[in-house]
Amino acid sequence: MIIDAHNHVIPQAIIDRLNEDRETFGVRVDHTVSGIKVSHKEGFAYPLFDEFLTPAQKLAAMDEWRIDTAVISPSPTLFFYRADSDANARFVRALNISIAEFVDSCPSRLIGMGTLPMQSPEASVAELEFLVYTLGIRAVMIGTHIDGVQLADPRFRPLLKRAAELEVFILTHPYYFGSKQGLEPFYLTNLIGNPLDTTVMAAHLIFGGVMEEIPNLKICLSHAGGFAPYQIGRLVHGNLVRPEAQTTRLPVKDLFKKFYFDTITHDPQALRYLVSVVGADHVLLGTDIPYDMADIDPMRTLKDSGLSEADMSKISSLNALSLIGTPRGVTADV
Repeated sequence: MIIDAHNHVIPQAIIDRLNEDRETFGVRVDHTVSGIKVSHKEGFAYPLFDEFLTPAQKLAAMDEWRIDTAVISPSPTLFFYRADSDANARFVRALNISIAEFVDSCPSRLIGMGTLPMQSPEASVAELEFLVYTLGIRAVMIGTHIDGVQLADPRFRPLLKRAAELEVFILTHPYYFGSKQGLEPFYLTNLIGNPLDTTVMAAHLIFGGVMEEIPNLKICLSHAGGFAPYQIGRLVHGNLVRPEAQTTRLPVKDLFKKFYFDTITHDPQALRYLVSVVGADHVLLGTDIPYDMADIDPMRTLKDSGLSEADMSKISSLNALSLIGTPRGVTADV
């Protein structure tokens, strides 16, 4: 079985909701000659791909990309952390229900991953419990920062502790809201800015004490951890020689190995190196479909990395089944 643990949707019901209330979130849906486009007030836009919208279209796309099961998560463009907290809490509730309904249409091939209204930690705890106890969803995708506030900030500690208690898998994803200063040309806001955001978050979670304080936290770094796996030696060295970074009792590299990672490296050698650092047990297959930065042939990347069959089996399916959940009607030993 091939399970894609990083696959996005924007259910049709959510598009309808955004269309009906353009003022709250500043999102506009336009029908153009080239197709439907979603535009945000921050100045960025993207195509509304068919497979975002309905289960039938998603399943057809999965067949095309040879993916057996997808863990479907909301598009990160739906992180409205700058919006009114109450309005966003209501929106997130509707979004999570839509994700659950999406999964219910084909529960043997789809697994749900919700999201949280992170600008309100209290509302996020309530939504986390709603996901687990009412919708049966044990995975969430949240931003690498909350409109500039790091996830390691003490205000989010109760939420992270509750997620660990509930054994909820957290996929962190860069919070995209327009171009970043100095990275405007060449699409560098995404090419460099997104993996940089993930790297900064990981460092904060390590040096800020989260990975020591909550050792059973199941938190995943998207896009193969950004730059962090390939500069972990620099963090280790800094921890040894700089007093500002001497904040941990456990070795920095041991704390780093507590994270989970997807496979989106776009390079088999980079993926092999990642697995050599953190172990195959901490890597899950991911694509980022349907965006243009997706790895649309993740098994080719995995096979070309030269990993063993046992490691590929863990990465392609077994880790996701263990960490996120099993599709209804499918046994975990597939």
